[in-house]
Amino acid sequence: MKSRPLRRRRSGMALIAVLWIVSALSIMLMGLVHNLRGEARLAGQSRQIAEAAGLGDAAIHIVLQAMMARTLQGQRQQRLQVVPVVYGGRDIAVEILPLNGLISLNGAGAPLLAQMLTGAGMPQNAAQALAQTIVDVRTSRDAQGAARNFEATEDLLQVPGVDYDLYAKIAPLLTADELGGDRVNPMAAPEPVLLVLSGGDAGKAAAIITQRASGAVGIDTTGLMGEFIENNAATQRFRLTARIPLADGGAAVVARSVNLSPSVRDGMPWHTYRFEQRLREDTAAY
Repeated sequence: MKSRPLRRRRSGMALIAVLWIVSALSIMLMGLVHNLRGEARLAGQSRQIAEAAGLGDAAIHIVLQAMMARTLQGQRQQRLQVVPVVYGGRDIAVEILPLNGLISLNGAGAPLLAQMLTGAGMPQNAAQALAQTIVDVRTSRDAQGAARNFEATEDLLQVPGVDYDLYAKIAPLLTADELGGDRVNPMAAPEPVLLVLSGGDAGKAAAIITQRASGAVGIDTTGLMGEFIENNAATQRFRLTARIPLADGGAAVVARSVNLSPSVRDGMPWHTYRFEQRLREDTAAY
């Protein structure tokens, strides 16, 4: 009589064990399905980004060819300009940015760097001190006696007093191009740089942007800080950026930094010295 309840207890325990195993397998299966779906989404997204980046780079080369043709005719690109390109059935905007429209990390003097840092929210005294530190770092000498300079804007993060939040604000305004001068071409300057040059006067910056986009000549720049600007200065170095909208509302961004001089390496009529590709534009606000 006692063996029958014992068998029932054993059967009940076995049933519980089976249910636990089934539950565990179900959880494992759900996790596997979730991972597979995630991997499929990532694969589809990667393929979409790769295709968009290819279209963007093709659009950049189309614009480069047109720029080179104009340059050979004596018509140099001196202004920031957005060129609409249709390629592969897509509308692609390509921005041409002459690099002398940015603040040169290796050429700008301490006063201009301090003005930029003040615009980024630093107190004036702290901005002046940090600007001088930046100049001191780039002009220090290596073992061979050559100036160290900054090879990339990211090198700023190694400067005492520059944290990531500050870097994110000022990086879009800067170039580490070693040929950069100590002044800025306002006709090529993006809005954040114009805000620096205008002492934070958004109205003055907007007026220049509007006139520049309309193709106006003789744009009045007297409202900018004259000691920091050089109007219509020529350069051979440009950053071309293509933005390709994606189905999810984001954008693939492709950028080439080029020198419009023949490349000995590949025989191209221009030399690409930096190539960038990212999923979305940086959202750092100045």
